[in-house]
Amino acid sequence: MKLTDHLARLIEKYEAGTATPEEIAELNAWYHSFDDTETAVISDLPMESVQLGRAIKEKISQSLRPETPVIYRRNWFRAAAVVLIVVLGAAFYYWRQPLSDKQLAEKAPDAPLPIQVVPGGNKALLTLADGSTIILDSASNGLLGTQGNIKIQKLENGLLAYEVNGKTITENDAAFYNTISTPRGGQYKVTLSDGTTVWLNAASSIRFPVVFTGAQRLVEVTGETYFEVAKNASKPFKVKTVNQEVEVLGTHFNINAYEDEATIKTTLLEGKVKVTVPGNAATQSARFLKPGQQSGISKSGQINIINNADTEEAVAWVKGRFQFENTDLRSMLRQFARWYDVEVEYRGPVDLYFTGQLTRNEQVTKVFKQLELTGEVHFRMEGRKVIVTR
Repeated sequence: MKLTDHLARLIEKYEAGTATPEEIAELNAWYHSFDDTETAVISDLPMESVQLGRAIKEKISQSLRPETPVIYRRNWFRAAAVVLIVVLGAAFYYWRQPLSDKQLAEKAPDAPLPIQVVPGGNKALLTLADGSTIILDSASNGLLGTQGNIKIQKLENGLLAYEVNGKTITENDAAFYNTISTPRGGQYKVTLSDGTTVWLNAASSIRFPVVFTGAQRLVEVTGETYFEVAKNASKPFKVKTVNQEVEVLGTHFNINAYEDEATIKTTLLEGKVKVTVPGNAATQSARFLKPGQQSGISKSGQINIINNADTEEAVAWVKGRFQFENTDLRSMLRQFARWYDVEVEYRGPVDLYFTGQLTRNEQVTKVFKQLELTGEVHFRMEGRKVIVTR
């Protein structure tokens, strides 16, 4: 028989007046040597139970003070002992059960742990022609699927490649359009079926046919993309953004078409491209770029040409760097916000310009500390929000 059951039976006999002198002596001994009984009953229980038992002992002691009538002492004795048994049983159950979500929340520290803001990496979502999606950063290397006569492969270096499946390409294959999109804090690289390689910066996308048929190769992009276009003089390559179209034969160029930037910038590194603003007369809107030039198209559709553009700054992100040449702080922080997936809040004017290089693998806190060394600006992190002050 359990000790708690035995004690309960003795108390009931004591209350009914049927306890033997030996049983009364045992009950009194249990009470007056409470610490020993406490050890016997709850030695296997958690600390919370021990504290409860001691609290009940104190309650019993208060009820047994000399000025307290004996009748109340006996009632207190019985009630307190029963409570002790119930509480100890409940504590034992509590000890045996896993903590609930609510209990875990109550035991959690008052201050939340700081959010770790890490650099971006290879992350992208592939949307197939039927609307199904594949998370590329978690997909295993190898064959991801087939569409028509095209195989979609993820290579060991994370590159996504579209390969002709050794069969004749038909017009039906051109009906399959895929989209690759990167989140804030992501980047990705893909080789299209014609051999053209495309790099996508953070918060960017490209929509393309799985195979190019017809007289041209047309893709649509948002955000920032860098192209190394496979040469094919008979089939020009065209890139469409919201407010421009770029036509090339075979070349290397970068397009920055983020919606939160004032202009769409196309920077040419190799070859020749034609930049057009749709809807305008060709004689007014078309511009031809030479290597080293950069076009800038405003929201109103005006095209400006920079002859000696900083091509290294334009494509530094492809090489894993941030590079700035007399760049205003707000423009820099827009780049940081996309790559580190943070929100920026300005508290006061920040008309500052910087020149220098930073690696994109650096922790964001270290990036901000380097900028703070100028003594001109200060940063404070609140979760994923960056507070900027002078």
